[in-house]
Amino acid sequence: MNTLSLEHISLIDWALHPLIPAIVQESGTQNVLMLAYMNKEALTLTLTHKEAYYYSRSKKRIWKKGEQSGHTQSIQEIWIDCDADCLLLKVIQKGMACHTLKPSCFFRRIDIPSINEPSDIQAQIQTYGTLLTLYHTIQERKNADKNQSYTASLFMQGANAIGKKIIEESAELSFALKDEQEKDIVHEAADLFYHTLVGLAFKNIAPEQIFEELQKRMGISGIEEKQSRKAKKE
Repeated sequence: MNTLSLEHISLIDWALHPLIPAIVQESGTQNVLMLAYMNKEALTLTLTHKEAYYYSRSKKRIWKKGEQSGHTQSIQEIWIDCDADCLLLKVIQKGMACHTLKPSCFFRRIDIPSINEPSDIQAQIQTYGTLLTLYHTIQERKNADKNQSYTASLFMQGANAIGKKIIEESAELSFALKDEQEKDIVHEAADLFYHTLVGLAFKNIAPEQIFEELQKRMGISGIEEKQSRKAKKE
């Protein structure tokens, strides 16, 4: 049963709140899955089709949850808060809720440090590893001020600029390998890793997906793997 129905959309003052937050909760476990935003059209589509539609603040458009991944959300209940400016959706989640392929977007706990224990990025690295910690940091820079963040400026320039930087860093690593200077090789490899992660974050592709692909290839001859890909294309 939907607590909120089409005739109740007028409860929300859309002129005052053109976008309202929607907290998404798994119907069975009651686990909080994610937070997204809805405008009037997204809520209308959600109530009409009984599947979750949201408004993307970055892409400036309506999007259906799972439109690319297939990880859709079937609506079970919708609740509205006392001020009529926030929604709670109870859903049946198909697949993973988070674009990082985690069951929930809330998989990183922020530990509250004591006075004698200041927060340290090393704790995040120990938990998630260097690459994942860097990837999540890059994701957090998406909406930063481009004048204050180099990463944000890359996102603002788009795929072409990011791709050019990856090509540039690849070339510099190649030259460093030729010169056989270990310090330069490490430096250029780090630059290439960083810009590659920016490219993945731009397309919302989690490093875990790359890890999974590499794991599939372990124990398989590189020649066989390339021939297999060639056969699939044909």
